[in-house]
Amino acid sequence: MISVQQAEEIILSQIKNFGIEEIFYENALGRILAEDILTDRDLPPFDRSTVDGIAISFKSFYEKGLRDFTVKAVQAAGETPLSIDEDNECIEIMTGAALHSSMDTVIRYEDILINNNIASINIDIKKGQNIHLKGKDKKAGEILVKTNQVITPSILGIAASVGKTFLKVKKLPRVAIISTGDEMVPSENIPTPFQLRRSNGITIKSVLEKYRINADWLHWNDDLEFIKKELSQCIDNYDILLMSGGVSMGKFDYLPKACEELGIEKLFHKIKQRPGKPFWFGKSQNDKLVFAFPGNPVSVFMCLHRYFIPWLEKSLEINENPQYAVLQNDIDFSFSLQYFAQVKLSMNPSGQLIAESINTNGSGDFSHLAETDAFIELPLEKTEFKKGEVYKIWKYNF
Repeated sequence: MISVQQAEEIILSQIKNFGIEEIFYENALGRILAEDILTDRDLPPFDRSTVDGIAISFKSFYEKGLRDFTVKAVQAAGETPLSIDEDNECIEIMTGAALHSSMDTVIRYEDILINNNIASINIDIKKGQNIHLKGKDKKAGEILVKTNQVITPSILGIAASVGKTFLKVKKLPRVAIISTGDEMVPSENIPTPFQLRRSNGITIKSVLEKYRINADWLHWNDDLEFIKKELSQCIDNYDILLMSGGVSMGKFDYLPKACEELGIEKLFHKIKQRPGKPFWFGKSQNDKLVFAFPGNPVSVFMCLHRYFIPWLEKSLEINENPQYAVLQNDIDFSFSLQYFAQVKLSMNPSGQLIAESINTNGSGDFSHLAETDAFIELPLEKTEFKKGEVYKIWKYNF
């Protein structure tokens, strides 16, 4: 058996690059950006009014002492800029409209009085007020969005604003999710008193959808020759196999034997942890990866978030964002295993993330996953963990 840290190192030594593709921006939400998004012109591309009001030349107000201005015209956003020809003229201008170079100051409607086409200013003003100057935000060719980010609605809005309707994104791995076991029946079926409904497949598939991975979902019964045949085909057709069940010490746990007979190299089997101790990880001769989790639902959930998701995010070059929480109650765990406890997360008045553990009945007790938010990782070297201590967490619901 290896440690959690050793398992992590082995898995992260198998980081993959699946390449880059270009897709239409309407399909890019949640994908990983594989290029910088640049401005195609200055932002803003012209001097623009930030309010509804009038535009004047400041020297008429400051040097010539004018306070009353004749409205020459009204200009809406998107129209060609209108100019003034006389010192005592102004343009009624709307928010977002481009400002002609003959004017350099905008006064809000709230600060003027218009009567018989004459706008009177009764307050002190400053040169250049209420104007968003050309290029103030970004110059043409500057970076607006850096690469290796998850594409969000705000990023899509930025891309649209610069005409970037096709985006380069990281290609996603082809993934098969495979549950095993004769005792597992489809969720829509009524099980016998000694059978269980399949749940691991939909759990894994749902987690992967966050990354826009549309994984295939299979189920294999406990038949060595059938498993070998199907496993051989999957190794050819997919980049990643995410399996649940069939990796412990039982007589019907055929997966390690099937992998060995197909030449799939075992990189490790069993980790000093609870839940998820029997986890098996290997690599095929054509460089495909097999993550074979124990069948218990909590073990699957923990191993998926602790090992596969970090591997996936490293492979897609998503920036790492480790998170920690303050333990809110004492925990005693006397086994020589690294413990991942289910916790509820919240914020205290000081803005600290705090974690309260709950009592469960082992890795088969999935009933608390809906009411908890994360696993808190407690170090192998200790058996007592005290309120106020800080440990790393792996979120799944928060």
